[in-house]
Amino acid sequence: MKKMLSSLVAMLLSVSLLTACGAAGSNAPGGGEADSVKVGVLAPLTGANAEFGKAFEVAMTMAMEEVNAAGGINGKTLELVFQDSKGDAKESSDLCRQYVDNEDIVAVLGDFTSTACMADAPIVKEAEMAILSPTASNPAFTEMNDCTFGIIGKQDADSRYYAHYVLQEYAGVDNVGIIYIESDWGNVAMSNFVDEAGKIGLNIVEMASFVQDEKDFSSIITKMKAANPDHIAIMDQGATSQIINQIRTSGWDVSLSTNGPGTSQQLIDLCGENCEGLLLTTPFFFDPENEKEMAWRDEFTERAGFAPTVHSVNAYDCALLISEAIRQCGDDITRENVRDKLAAIDFSGGLTGQIKFDETGSLDRRYIICEIVDGEYVKRAGFDYPEQVAAGK
Repeated sequence: MKKMLSSLVAMLLSVSLLTACGAAGSNAPGGGEADSVKVGVLAPLTGANAEFGKAFEVAMTMAMEEVNAAGGINGKTLELVFQDSKGDAKESSDLCRQYVDNEDIVAVLGDFTSTACMADAPIVKEAEMAILSPTASNPAFTEMNDCTFGIIGKQDADSRYYAHYVLQEYAGVDNVGIIYIESDWGNVAMSNFVDEAGKIGLNIVEMASFVQDEKDFSSIITKMKAANPDHIAIMDQGATSQIINQIRTSGWDVSLSTNGPGTSQQLIDLCGENCEGLLLTTPFFFDPENEKEMAWRDEFTERAGFAPTVHSVNAYDCALLISEAIRQCGDDITRENVRDKLAAIDFSGGLTGQIKFDETGSLDRRYIICEIVDGEYVKRAGFDYPEQVAAGK
């Protein structure tokens, strides 16, 4: 069993003071005020997933500024210590080790990928210190030990929803080709998609994987064309735009969907008309009728220079979440106590709804279906779509 949660805190340097590696707050362990509580952050501030790393940085800073403006935690402010993992598992684990060796760091937020988080898991366990990821969805990550937590939900459930409800039920796909990243996350996404497809009779005509930082997808596209699917499913975050553009540049107008990048504005900016009609899932979508959500969206966009995705919102909620866990520790702010408070938390103070971890340190999410139409994300099916399908609607 995991343990219980923490308290809300905050303080941080302004986003305008970001360092060369994009850090807000301290950019190396050890700096800061004696009356602050320090939390380390691991994020890909550079590299293929830099959009998501900057989203972490901006969203978490917004949360910390809010908390500190409200009085901080038990007489202390929260200081975030940002480090650039570059999206690399070894880099992430080396930086995580630095946080563990710095006694002032009470918990870690991040990293972005499941692979990096899984490399960090045994390191934080040595110190009985929590690591809380906004985005790692491989269920194996939170199952590794009682220090690992994630709030985006489980990739096995997402991939099954993707195959069943996005492709078969909504899009009416009969024959699909799969292009997926060779990683811990990608392999879980692919294997659960394949298993669900077998159960529901969705025909997979071809599969191809690629490695991180791969740039030329021409051979994969040629292979897919030869199999003649009526749809291509892309499972990745960073390379999705390149794959889409190369498919369209090849003259192929096959229908497309993706599982991974969420409602990324960068994807639209990089693909333009090439991504028109793209389908995807997300566990969060900004409600135009919700003033709080839209005000947060506008502020984030102004600070970051791009619109937020579910990854941004989760980063914000994680910063609030760890702050609350620290607050609940009272005067006994230790790594183990913060971890225990986090495990037992029942929190609804963020944007993504109730957060209450199961015994593995994860939680269940539901999904909506979105489509890119005229350069914007449009909600096509809500959280109740499986129930509508079951009812024959």
